[in-house]
Amino acid sequence: MSVVIDGKSLTIDKVVEVARNKSDISVSSESWGKIISCREMLEEKIDKHETMYGITTGIGEFSEVTLDPDQTKEFQKLLIYSHAAGIGKPMDVEIVRGAMCGRINVHSKGHSGGRKEITEYLINALNQDLTPVVCEKGSVGACGDLSPMSQIALSLMGEGEMFVNGEIIDSKEALEKIGLEPLELEARDGLALINGSNVLTALAAITLYDAKKWMKLHDIAAAMTLEALMANMKPYDKRIHELRGFSGSQIIANNLNILTEDSEILFSGGKKVQDAYSMRSTPQVAGTLRDSINYAVSQVEIELNGVGDNPIFLTKEKDVLTGANFQGSPIALPMEMIGTGLSMVAVLSERRMNRLTNPALSVGLPPFLAEKPGLHSGMMLSQYTADALIAETRILSHPAANQSIPAAADQEDFVSMGLTTSQKTRQILDNCYGVLAIEMMAAAQALDMRKKGMGKGTSIAHRIIRESIDYLAEDRPLYRDHNNMVEILKSERIIDEIESELKIEL
Repeated sequence: MSVVIDGKSLTIDKVVEVARNKSDISVSSESWGKIISCREMLEEKIDKHETMYGITTGIGEFSEVTLDPDQTKEFQKLLIYSHAAGIGKPMDVEIVRGAMCGRINVHSKGHSGGRKEITEYLINALNQDLTPVVCEKGSVGACGDLSPMSQIALSLMGEGEMFVNGEIIDSKEALEKIGLEPLELEARDGLALINGSNVLTALAAITLYDAKKWMKLHDIAAAMTLEALMANMKPYDKRIHELRGFSGSQIIANNLNILTEDSEILFSGGKKVQDAYSMRSTPQVAGTLRDSINYAVSQVEIELNGVGDNPIFLTKEKDVLTGANFQGSPIALPMEMIGTGLSMVAVLSERRMNRLTNPALSVGLPPFLAEKPGLHSGMMLSQYTADALIAETRILSHPAANQSIPAAADQEDFVSMGLTTSQKTRQILDNCYGVLAIEMMAAAQALDMRKKGMGKGTSIAHRIIRESIDYLAEDRPLYRDHNNMVEILKSERIIDEIESELKIEL
């Protein structure tokens, strides 16, 4: 698959296609025309010695310092040097690739003023699988992700490092491998490469893509647990959810009914008039997260296709505007919501799992799902692991978007901390995979113990689990099973086979 960048149609799916699947990228001819026209206008203004922020002046607190014509080119190089000031281990390759893809789309809008060569270098690096090494810490989310984006620029200049075939090598050597000389920056080029929230937005896009998959897996795990607990299915009647009106709740209730259809376990008697909140509130609670993810996706896709830059060049009007379109807050706040929502639904998952293992709540299942309770401890300690993950997600759910610290002599006195928010939301999601994996393992164990026919969808999930993880007939170390279960979930095989066999989209 080749992804065409046109400044207006970039989606989170396309970002993942480039970032994770390493699809080739190209820019539409219309966008190339906009890039070239914008640069021509900028060069006219440079020739007229007009004052323009970050081109003929310094940046930040130095915006009132005027540069002479001989300094404008050198300034762009020094700008990258001074701003490549991060710290820590390298970011994942897919995050950096996603940021580069996003920056190309900003250029394609035709309002950034950089030469077409800087966009071409970004494209060549992506298509030849050269990924700049970027420290994971150092961005405060305004002016955009200056520090990490500067390491991307530095690598294109042949003065950083790049990942090539999984190894880190000098970026000059990496560029030579694809026949490129180090990029030489002209006026505006440096700032045009770095002045946007592209890293935090790329990470948000990738995280939301995965969170959408996690939501589907959540519904499958919930269906398995409800079935194993012989739930009263009246709370999932579509009429209840239609009357309230939230789409997420309606979708999840429908999924639970489809996945458990034809279950012998569910119709074997022993129903309560009302089950516990952790069971019957599943559509309302998890549906809130599903709706929130859709909102966050809409915000991220606005940002992906917006002009996240400063200054901004208006070719038709031959005007230059300075503003704050680099601020990461439009992404930071929705991602805070997603982190909190994921943490909330993970708690729901753990509470359902608790009902499977607690003999007072499990409707006849043995304590901790052990074959020989007392001699065997079963899944007792699996709950400890889920609880440890949840405790961490709660800590990570503490907001970063309101943690602004003034910088740059108070010229940059409010920052979004958007990259911190995206990073911790990613960590929360990783923990949530662990919690859900443990619930699904417990549910599979409980369904085996019921010894009756499972639902149309839950039986597919159970079969896939049992291909890799054996029934717990006696105690064994479970850490391998936990990690294996997470990998099964992340492979998306359970989702794919259920959707294919049942001809549905969860």
